[in-house]
Amino acid sequence: MSARLRVIRLSALALCLACGLAFAAPADDPEVARLAQRVAAIEANPDAAAYGAFERLRARQAIDAVRQARSRDRQWALRIADRRVETAEVVTRTQLAQREVDRLDRERSELLVEASRRDADRARAEAERLRVQAQIQAEEAERLRQAADQEALARQEAEGLLDNVANQQAAKLRAARERDAELARKEAELLGQSPTPPKPAKPKPKKK
Repeated sequence: MSARLRVIRLSALALCLACGLAFAAPADDPEVARLAQRVAAIEANPDAAAYGAFERLRARQAIDAVRQARSRDRQWALRIADRRVETAEVVTRTQLAQREVDRLDRERSELLVEASRRDADRARAEAERLRVQAQIQAEEAERLRQAADQEALARQEAEGLLDNVANQQAAKLRAARERDAELARKEAELLGQSPTPPKPAKPKPKKK
């Protein structure tokens, strides 16, 4: 039999005894009936029935001693019974309060664990958000770098094409002037005149 089951059975037995004592108390003994009712009130509470069983047993024994006490000892026995009933009440309330404190402590611990878990989840979510943001920024920076490289390459190619075109035009101009000079020389020879030396061609500036 478990300890809790023994306590429950002992409490039930004590309740029965208390009820029996209450009914057995003489009608002209209200003080004893009042003490018995205080013990019975503790045991009638299902939350309190499992606590203070030993103290309630001693209280019932003290109440029974009041009933059996002689007239000269009754007042002293009544004081002892009242003190033991009060002790049973205090012990029961204290243990109930301790149970509530333990429950609140467990609830507080669970809330702290849950809060810690939520904080960890929020921290992980924030870290993931920052990681994704950094990745997006890195990808954008790489895209801009590649675009700048392509633009620089295209500019170099365009400048190379312009240089080629300018060189080709300059070569054609020189060739044309050389042909004109050759024709002028031949024409002068035919006419018996000395040819006029051609003017040197100025190079065409390159386009930038």
